[in-house]
Amino acid sequence: MTEKSIKELCSEVFPFWSSLSDEQRTNLLRSTQKISFERGTNIHDGGECTGIILIKSGSLRVYMLSEDGKEVTLYRLFAGDISILSASCVLNSITFDVFVDAEEDSECVIVGGCAFAELCEKNHEAQVFALESALACFSDVMWVMQQILFMSLDKRLAIFRLDEMAQQGSDTIKLTHEQIAKYMGSAREVVSRMVKYFATEGIVESSRGGIRVLDKPKLRKIAG
Repeated sequence: MTEKSIKELCSEVFPFWSSLSDEQRTNLLRSTQKISFERGTNIHDGGECTGIILIKSGSLRVYMLSEDGKEVTLYRLFAGDISILSASCVLNSITFDVFVDAEEDSECVIVGGCAFAELCEKNHEAQVFALESALACFSDVMWVMQQILFMSLDKRLAIFRLDEMAQQGSDTIKLTHEQIAKYMGSAREVVSRMVKYFATEGIVESSRGGIRVLDKPKLRKIAG
């Protein structure tokens, strides 16, 4: 990706771009770089200030990690999305650590966190953008917390499958039980029992290639 294409990308994704001075644009572009990540690569490790991540292609997973190593997926990011929680130096009010991994081979553009934080101090529109982006992330986080705290596992699993079907454009979900458990913040054994229950009800069919949904109306009814 050339400097010109990075500049064009920034002008597309940052609504405040037109309000920046030439010097501010130059400083921001100077701290911006294109990086490709292989599947499974950890991109952001907790409290460090990696920066603002723009996803060009692929997908990323944002999650929290407990002291005993249990992962809870907060949300996932796809082409065109932006990761703001990976820039803790921009949002000083963030007091918890999040981690970001590449779910698949991904091409990203990363804007240096320190440069973006400095910009927010001088440009009100950039600051508003950062806060609004953070609020959108917290909305996703609260949805996940609501599911974990108040929804039964069968409903959560049904919602997850419907979301995956919409995202992948396929009735077959190519994820292992362990991966699904990681995304849902549950245990693999629990997910396996629920998948088996769905299978006995004729809702899904499991195979080595993944889990195929057979009865969408019934799945939607469970998702409620």
